[in-house]
Amino acid sequence: MNETSAQSLKTIFGYDSFRPHQQEIIEGLIRGEDAFVLMPTGGGKSLCYQIPALHRTGVGIVVSPLISLMKDQVDALNACGVKAEFYNSSLQSTQARKVLAALHARELDLLYVAPERLMSEGFIERLKDIPIALFAIDEAHCISQWGHDFRPEYRKLGRLRSLFRNIPMIALTATAEPHTRSDILDRLGLSKATCYISGFDRPNIHYSVMEKIKPFAQLKSFLQSRNSSSGIVYCLSRKRVDKVAGQLVEAGFSAAPYHAGLTAIQRKKTQDDFLRDDIRIIVATVAFGMGIDKSNIRYVVHYDIPKTIESYYQETGRAGRDGLAAEALLLFGYGDIAVAKSLIEKTSNPEQKRIELHKLGSMVGFAEAMSCRRRILLGYFGERLQDDCGNCDICNHPPELIDVTEDARKALSCVYRVGQRFGMTHVIDVLRGAQKERIFQLGHDRLTTYAIGADKSREYWNSLLRHLVHHGFLEQDVGDYSVLKLKAPAKPLLKGEQTLTMARPRIETIKAAKTKRIKTGEMDYNQELFEKLRILRKRLAETAGIPPFVIFSDTSLAEMAAYLPEDLDEFRRIHGVGNHKLKRYGPDFLEEILRFTRNNTVLTGET
Repeated sequence: MNETSAQSLKTIFGYDSFRPHQQEIIEGLIRGEDAFVLMPTGGGKSLCYQIPALHRTGVGIVVSPLISLMKDQVDALNACGVKAEFYNSSLQSTQARKVLAALHARELDLLYVAPERLMSEGFIERLKDIPIALFAIDEAHCISQWGHDFRPEYRKLGRLRSLFRNIPMIALTATAEPHTRSDILDRLGLSKATCYISGFDRPNIHYSVMEKIKPFAQLKSFLQSRNSSSGIVYCLSRKRVDKVAGQLVEAGFSAAPYHAGLTAIQRKKTQDDFLRDDIRIIVATVAFGMGIDKSNIRYVVHYDIPKTIESYYQETGRAGRDGLAAEALLLFGYGDIAVAKSLIEKTSNPEQKRIELHKLGSMVGFAEAMSCRRRILLGYFGERLQDDCGNCDICNHPPELIDVTEDARKALSCVYRVGQRFGMTHVIDVLRGAQKERIFQLGHDRLTTYAIGADKSREYWNSLLRHLVHHGFLEQDVGDYSVLKLKAPAKPLLKGEQTLTMARPRIETIKAAKTKRIKTGEMDYNQELFEKLRILRKRLAETAGIPPFVIFSDTSLAEMAAYLPEDLDEFRRIHGVGNHKLKRYGPDFLEEILRFTRNNTVLTGET
């Protein structure tokens, strides 16, 4: 391909400019360099390997964990005129042979394949005779025991680097804290890879947490004004999925259940109906949604608390992939924590149990927090937010602030006095003067910090220590039994050179607050025309047998309804309009826009 990567971005995918790091990653891969990419959901990870695959000789091999993800990606690429296929167990034998024939005939730009299929001896031998542009490992956190969705079949991918030494490789994920990142690089043999961290922030998502009192009534209230939008409701058990989905249907909502207990045919129909906007709400276990490319999901509700912040971040990230305003609501109940803990305690592997309990504790800390939720979410992944976000329930409904400077100094001093070798439970025991044998054995009852916090409850100290972790004064090292260690910002606080405030802990419950819809980055567009364009998009999608968002995203429709292009040259400037889509869909959408403009001009009497 003779055009530049920037030209490919516009002519094929219809985008005017790269997002942060995209161009560097793409150019590096085109040169044959390895890359590790950590980019938020909806941040444009796919383009990082799709464009290089078009510029390098051979086929790009993309490892993907789910059949649904492969189909979504291939549909979207085909709609842009890219020659892409997937090869997995969903194909009939005739279809599979056609895909392999196209692969050997060197007709494909990209091939999506599952890890176990790729690493089979037969497929590896097949690839040795075919020019390969690159290997892309999507959802790369699946290879790590630290990752929230560890998959044993991903482990075999470590052989790729030794089998294909000169083929560039890119590993991509949206959810990996530092331990997971290190593990991914090690297991894939990517020691020379350039690492690109694009940040985790999704500013268009409004985060909120409500105390779980009457969960279905709360869910119903939340959904009432959003019935025309697409959304996902996550539950932790199949039984609860079926119950909630049934209640929603009974209440008049367009909803359906999705979990592994349903037949493959039932799951496929439900997923296809959701992608085509034939149903609005999916009630699902976490089996649904990883890699789902539907761009117009407007909200994600967690009916039960997820077990890890990684899961929560990835699942909420399925909302607002188009960049328009979206919402994430978590219903938080302490009963759910007890259930989750009991399940983890049954784990036979002590190391895995330790990791999972730590991750659950971090998730509980997020739900209990009385400070900016986005700060906590990003802080978990090692990213600092300079100011509160202004787009979460805490920022919109600030709790009462209290001065905790002296107590913070006591806590930090205690962490230091116990040698920075113990976790929260022990530090709190020392602060409160607990009469425990272990404290006496260690001599911690003789420390100056022993019992200096006896006047405060365990819950208070727990909140304060988590606050100190969230704000970077302490770190909780998951790789070393969750021990607390002082970080550089703790020094001025310990020396009395700064003060610290914290939201007054809501110890018994978290007050339920109504979620507030905030428009972030939305343009001023004509809602009536937008709806007409959605109807046209759905009709064209049904004819083509593809999901509506594959034709154009909601962002593209909003731009059309805002800028009212008058000819194909102007239509070409709309976000997401490449050459192939301009030719295939431009005339139909332009006709709808011009008809709407003419009718409204007549109605208003304009000349």
